[in-house]
Amino acid sequence: MLQTPHQSLQAAATIPVQRTPERDDQAGPWHAEAVCRRDEAGLFFAPSKEPTAARLSREQAAKRVCARCPVLLECREHALLMPEPYGVWGGLTAAERRVVLTRRRRAKTATV
Repeated sequence: MLQTPHQSLQAAATIPVQRTPERDDQAGPWHAEAVCRRDEAGLFFAPSKEPTAARLSREQAAKRVCARCPVLLECREHALLMPEPYGVWGGLTAAERRVVLTRRRRAKTATV
């Protein structure tokens, strides 16, 4: 079952910032297991001057791919830690990731 963008942001904001455990050398990096490796990159990154309706449709399609990915959380944390400025990563758009990062910063300063 897919989450609404609001539910996805709430869940992402409440996940504590943490690095994923190291994988053994034979398992390879987390992105080797990513479902999106089998999909066209254009689904995850906007072409220039993309109309809003087309962007929203493309982002929803990308999020459906992310929803079935076994490394969704590793991908999301990578995008939040780097931070990745473009595209859909870990089921979140760049704008949604900015919201998550803002909420995490606010939560961190509230506990200090």
